[in-house]
Amino acid sequence: MKHRRIPRRRAALAGAGVAALIAAGVTFQNANASETTSAEAPHTLSVAAAGKLASTLGKDLGADSAGTYYDANAKNLVVNVLDETAARTVEAAGAKARIVQNSLAELAGASITLKKDATIPGTSWTTDPRSNKVVVTADKTVSAAEWAKLTKVVGGLGGKAELKRSKGEFKPFVAGGDAITGSGGRCSLGFNVVKGGQPYFITAGHCTSAISSWSDSSGKVIGQNEKSDFPGHDFGLVKYAANVDHPSTVDLYNGSTQQITKAADATVGEKVTRSGSTTHVHSGTVTGLNATVNYSEGSVSGLIQTDVCAEPGDSGGSLFDGDAAIGLTSGGSGDCTSGGQTFFQPVTAALAALGAQIG
Repeated sequence: MKHRRIPRRRAALAGAGVAALIAAGVTFQNANASETTSAEAPHTLSVAAAGKLASTLGKDLGADSAGTYYDANAKNLVVNVLDETAARTVEAAGAKARIVQNSLAELAGASITLKKDATIPGTSWTTDPRSNKVVVTADKTVSAAEWAKLTKVVGGLGGKAELKRSKGEFKPFVAGGDAITGSGGRCSLGFNVVKGGQPYFITAGHCTSAISSWSDSSGKVIGQNEKSDFPGHDFGLVKYAANVDHPSTVDLYNGSTQQITKAADATVGEKVTRSGSTTHVHSGTVTGLNATVNYSEGSVSGLIQTDVCAEPGDSGGSLFDGDAAIGLTSGGSGDCTSGGQTFFQPVTAALAALGAQIG
């Protein structure tokens, strides 16, 4: 969107996939998937504990893992596996096992094919552990000819992928939480960080790629860009001007703030909250990780997919869970009246690339 004006084949991928909980939360299941049963009910786990267990099981299972997600209702980790032996390992560790058909390596191969043959503006794809497929979504801007091409490519992947249509339009939400402005455009501040002992903040890369000097809502200049990464990724680093307060908090738009003390990776099924300068505070669920979105400006990969709504001007704003920074608002479709789908740049990846820390 334009700136808003002011008024082993499977082993390596499988192990990494469990640790990162690569998936998307579509509500239907693969007809070929089955769940194991055990005499004892699975353990109850927090999101954080589920993430740790997933990492451990990733090392134990290797290529026998086929993705994971957090079941918020049962408060347990669900692990997709390829055989009964792996399922018993999962159950013994206290998680729930599902035997599925497609390995993570096979699904990763499907994503590679999509990148090569179906990188069309207005499309996205992410690996969904619940259906055990790569879910491809085309927005309303995708033409009939492009839809036909997508249908052919996805059809060629057999049971490894499926195609869906979105009524909205995938776009960066240009227009954390507090408003930051510059050159006639508005975005939202993500999180305050420290690099080399100096104060900075991070926001969306599609914001910093277009605007170099930033002011707060009163018009006071607060910082200058130091680095932008967009497309490919979607994060930017801004160095604070002298004498600008920079508390490690997020504006909740109700007279209070949320203290942010750390950065954390997202987990599929995790409940999260977003703060932005247009629509303020909204909550929802992480539905996918490692998503690719093909904006008209270019493709961005490695994103967090959610059902949290957002609108122009919310770009760069904060996605968090309690005191943990999770993501920076990138873009999506829909709005906060009818609902929508929003993608976020993972904060941990941005901090690692920038050499910065929350603070």
